Amino acid sequence: MKLFTTVKSLCFLIALAAVSNFSYAQQKPSKPLNELQQSFVDLKFGMFIHFNIPTYFNQDWPDPEASPEAFNPTKLNADQWAKAAKSANMAYGCITTKHHSGFCIWDTKTTNYSVMSSPYKKDVVRQFVNAFRANGLKVMLYYSILDTHHKLRPNEIQPKHIEMVKKQLTELLTNYGPIEALIIDGWDAPWSRISYDDVPFEQVYKLVKSLQPNCIMMDLNGAKYPKDGLYYTDIKTYEMGAGQRMSKDINQMPSLACLPLQSSWFWKTNMPTTAVKDPAKLVNETLVTLNKANCNFILNVAPNRDGLFDDNALAALKQIGTLWHNDGSKADFKPTSAPIIASNLAKNQPANSSWSDDMNIMDFANDDDFTSSWQSNPEVKNPWYEVDFRTPQTFNAIVIFEHKPNIKKYKLEYFANNKWNALFEGENLLRVKVNRFTSVKGEKIRMKIESYDTPPSIAEFEVYNEPR
Repeated sequence: MKLFTTVKSLCFLIALAAVSNFSYAQQKPSKPLNELQQSFVDLKFGMFIHFNIPTYFNQDWPDPEASPEAFNPTKLNADQWAKAAKSANMAYGCITTKHHSGFCIWDTKTTNYSVMSSPYKKDVVRQFVNAFRANGLKVMLYYSILDTHHKLRPNEIQPKHIEMVKKQLTELLTNYGPIEALIIDGWDAPWSRISYDDVPFEQVYKLVKSLQPNCIMMDLNGAKYPKDGLYYTDIKTYEMGAGQRMSKDINQMPSLACLPLQSSWFWKTNMPTTAVKDPAKLVNETLVTLNKANCNFILNVAPNRDGLFDDNALAALKQIGTLWHNDGSKADFKPTSAPIIASNLAKNQPANSSWSDDMNIMDFANDDDFTSSWQSNPEVKNPWYEVDFRTPQTFNAIVIFEHKPNIKKYKLEYFANNKWNALFEGENLLRVKVNRFTSVKGEKIRMKIESYDTPPSIAEFEVYNEPR
């Protein structure tokens, strides 16, 4: 009877632990965004691990129909990865759970295109999180929205794809304990062409926060959005290998920048004999410089086909650790407002304005292209800009983006019940002018520009109905 009671108690404890792990997010109190941003940036330095089916094809983007049989890291040792990260004085690791070709390296129930259908048949994500936590390191995960194997790509997206994304993220955020951050890729990028409407960002963001409220969610969208505006991400992101750099002449946001130690993101057959980036330059010219600019740096190290880091990568990481230590200093950035996560209601809607300058007509200000602009004609003394929804829309935020801060004082009005109603009147000297207010419903929105230095222009005039 005593043995039965002991076994019964043990089973209960195991079940309780499983339930606790699953419900971690629901029970964990949410911290303010600024506090989460501060904690993230203060980590300063971490390890990106691009390891997935591309590792076995000498390509970053392999054939979408590549067989799971190719994935077989017979000597995989996640503890080696974690200890290598510690040797460089890194604070965390982040692994590619699913890259653009759709292969999942965890025990997913959503598809057979996963590590469980490979000869290896072991959950790589589980080994990664266990090893990094055991070595005192924090855990982050990477996930690609673009998925060429499952045909989640432009002109092919169906409701089943959106459900797959939600189910996969639910697995990753409920089965592996606390996740410090989630790095999203393949979304609203020029090369993926999947918009935040095709796969609704707001739904995915709210799901992530419902599962793990203290998980920072970052989308690698630095190529498109203003560097001083928080669009569809909790942290500004810069893929340095793609030429994305922070500007020094504008307010710096809490940021993340990434770069590979080796010649590319995924392992290639020539990597063991090809020189990696110079550790001293990485420390002195990249890591230290980024940290001073309120930016966390994540350095990619690609495991080989055995599931191990090459000797030259290990040596470089150890050298980095002799040159750099986290001095414990705190990032000093201005608090940000909440990120924009809703769909832009003004995008490509009928627009009107006072006299435009030559070809820079009103339609350029709501075309979802941050490089183009509506330009007021210099002869106009009291310029105005208007978006017409034709049918009443509910909204609670208006954002105006200028390439250079120029517009100073302005009024915002909305048209409802056959009259113009006031929304805002005042001064805002920023390039990204975020105006949030109690929800209203109207057919049109108008901006009257009252003071400016030079003839005003608007790169993007955006309207949102945000969740509050």
